[in-house]
Amino acid sequence: MAIITARDYREGRVIGEPFAQRKVPAQQPQSPDTFAWVGLLDPNSDEMAACAKRFDLHPLAVEDALHAHQLPKLEIYGDQLFVVARTAKLEVGRINYGETAFFVGRNHIVTVRHGSDQGHSDLRAKLEARPTLLSHGVDYVLHALLDMIADNYFPVIDAAGEIVQRLEQSTLDSALTRTEMRELFNLRRDLLLLQRMLIPMEEVCAKLSSLDLPNIDPEVRPYFRDVLDQVRRVSSLAALHREMLNSVMETSALIEAQRQGEITRKLAAWAAILAVPTAIAGIYGMNFENMPELRMEYAYFAVLGAIAFTCTVLFLRFRKSGWL
Repeated sequence: MAIITARDYREGRVIGEPFAQRKVPAQQPQSPDTFAWVGLLDPNSDEMAACAKRFDLHPLAVEDALHAHQLPKLEIYGDQLFVVARTAKLEVGRINYGETAFFVGRNHIVTVRHGSDQGHSDLRAKLEARPTLLSHGVDYVLHALLDMIADNYFPVIDAAGEIVQRLEQSTLDSALTRTEMRELFNLRRDLLLLQRMLIPMEEVCAKLSSLDLPNIDPEVRPYFRDVLDQVRRVSSLAALHREMLNSVMETSALIEAQRQGEITRKLAAWAAILAVPTAIAGIYGMNFENMPELRMEYAYFAVLGAIAFTCTVLFLRFRKSGWL
């Protein structure tokens, strides 16, 4: 079986040896102060069915945990809780998501991970080193796992914030390039998806911290409020970063419009200047016989002087007004 680690605990201390991989223990702990903690990674249907039989898991919850792609949620099946949480990780400028499902019973907690490299081994070792906390039971383990997932949101949102600041500075220096615009739109979409995932995650933590739920002791509820606060902070930061990206887009559009306006004014100014010699040359290019000034001795130089004088005056006026 896809068991990463599975152990029995009594009063916060490990009892017996870790369950061997590809082996499903036959008995479930029955003592009130004893529980099993089983971790599964990408199990197939047979492996999940064996685990469901071992812990009497509800078929609908098993189906959700097996197929993944769920938004965070909390469901009650008899005396068991089924919780789904999403993990997040920033890779190559994109936010990738995993999923972890939790089956919480009176004497067991089963975690099922899909597409997530956030293992629970370090957390398990940390809790095993503090039996007083682990002795609270499955509800405290659930809190610790959700707290770890919430903590791992912060490196993602911090990295996203660094990208936002870089794009903002790039916008102030010059217009965004095509590559930077693509990066901006991708990050904006990823932050929107992150917010869409965090909203139900807030609801899950709020229920765990305030409702009377199976296998959640009242004295453990305040711990879930701490997780709720972390999720809310990440959600507010995600919203802030999206607003900053919108501001970057607007600023980039304004800078580009200003640049195009400057180019348009320059083209218009040069067109006006060139219109003078073009008009005069066009007049004298007509084939009329009765044009007295053609017989004047200095008419050619007078026309060139008029053209040069008019173009110079126009150039100075346009330059003074900032068009050139």
